[in-house]
Parts: sequence; C-alpha cells; structure tokens
Amino acid sequence: MHILILGGTTEARALAGLLHGRFRVTSSLAGRVASPRLPAGEVRIGGFGGVDGLVDWMAGHAVDAVIDATHPFADRISFNAARAAATAHVPLLALRRPGWVPVTGDDWRPVASLEEAARTLDGLGDRVFLTTGRMGLAAFADCPQWFLVRSVDAPDTAGPARTELLLDRGPFTLEGEREVLARHRIDVVVTKDSGGAATAPKLRAAREAGLPVVVVRRPPVPAGVTTAASPEEAAAWAAARPGASRAR
Repeated sequence: MHILILGGTTEARALAGLLHGRFRVTSSLAGRVASPRLPAGEVRIGGFGGVDGLVDWMAGHAVDAVIDATHPFADRISFNAARAAATAHVPLLALRRPGWVPVTGDDWRPVASLEEAARTLDGLGDRVFLTTGRMGLAAFADCPQWFLVRSVDAPDTAGPARTELLLDRGPFTLEGEREVLARHRIDVVVTKDSGGAATAPKLRAAREAGLPVVVVRRPPVPAGVTTAASPEEAAAWAAARPGASRAR
C-alpha cells in the first residue's frame, strides 16, 4: 500500500517513521525551507501544480491513501488535497496537532488574519516579536513599530521598515525565549496558533513577562475531511485501510 504524506512538519516526520517499513511511504515537502529535515521513506520536493497535478501524480504513482500533515496554516494545499482526493476517490486524513489554549495570566488578542494582527498592534507597544514566519511579512510592511522577525530562512519579500532578523529553527526552550524577550526589550508577541510544543515556550515567556500576545486563529480543516490529532492516531487510520494487512 502506497501512502502519500503531505508536509514537512514534526508530526509528518514522526508519522513517516511510524509507517516506513510497513507501507510504501512518500513524503511531499513544499520546498520553502532551504535545508529541510528529511523523513524516513521516499521524499519529493515541490508543488504538484494544483488539484489536477495532484490527481495525476496520485494516479501515476498508485497512491492508496493521502495524509495531509501540512502546517495548520497551509490551507491552500489542504483544500487542494481535499478536492484531489475526492476526484481520485482516494481516502484522505488530515493530521492536525491541537491548537494552543490560553491559561490564567495570558493576555491573548485573537485575530483572524495577519492583516488584522498588524492593525491590532496599535497601542500595544513599539517593539514586536514577530514569529509568524517569512511568508506573511507584507502584511506588516506599513507598520511603524520595530520588529524582531524570527524565521528559519531569510525573507524574500518586503516587510516592516524597522526590522531585525533572527534566523533560528525550533524547538525553542523557555530559558531561550525569556532571553530573547529581555534582550530585545519586547513589548508584544505576534504568533500563529500553530500548536505543538516546539514553539510554545514563547507563550509562557510572554505570560511571565506580562506581555500581550496577538494570536492568529488557524483556518478550518476542509469540510468532510477526517482528522487525527497525533501521528499515532494517523498511523492507526492507515493500518485500518483496506489492503493494509497485505502491506505488513
């Protein structure tokens, strides 16, 4: 049985490790990170060319099931995957790590988009720790605040005029996040609700420092798509597919 895993997330790599050796596994990475951490099994890098391209690729490579383990904010590929799977009559599962939940002491400002996050910054302070990645910097291009932008790779699009770039890759530690906030005299943190433990320490560090956190809510999973909350749950779903017993 051939399983296509979409995404290079921590959960996608863990899932590939669980399935490799039991099934034929191909992980598809978007190619937006220069030196990605590669999962077990076969790997392809780059887009498919939209829904039709994904349908053709699945047919040409005899894909029996698709698991969308992309980043929770990679909504375009998720909706393309849903349409392609429905067109090709291939079962689809969305693996989504649970979102973050505020606790006592948090000062969260939930917003629906990066553009709304940029508007929400007015009055919250002059020094912003922006942890939403390099792809959405244009939303903050007109903001007058100073930004510390953390990203795995250097941005290739225009961003805020007053910017310092911090190239780094998680997982991050609580002690490290405390140091970043203090050293750069941060007034407000901006993040996406990515969920997971790798980048969560910044939330506790902000809570301890009494800082507001602008949180961009994640987009919904496409309607009708079954979801799993962990790689283990996704692996169990794969094992329950028709033909899975023959692949062991």
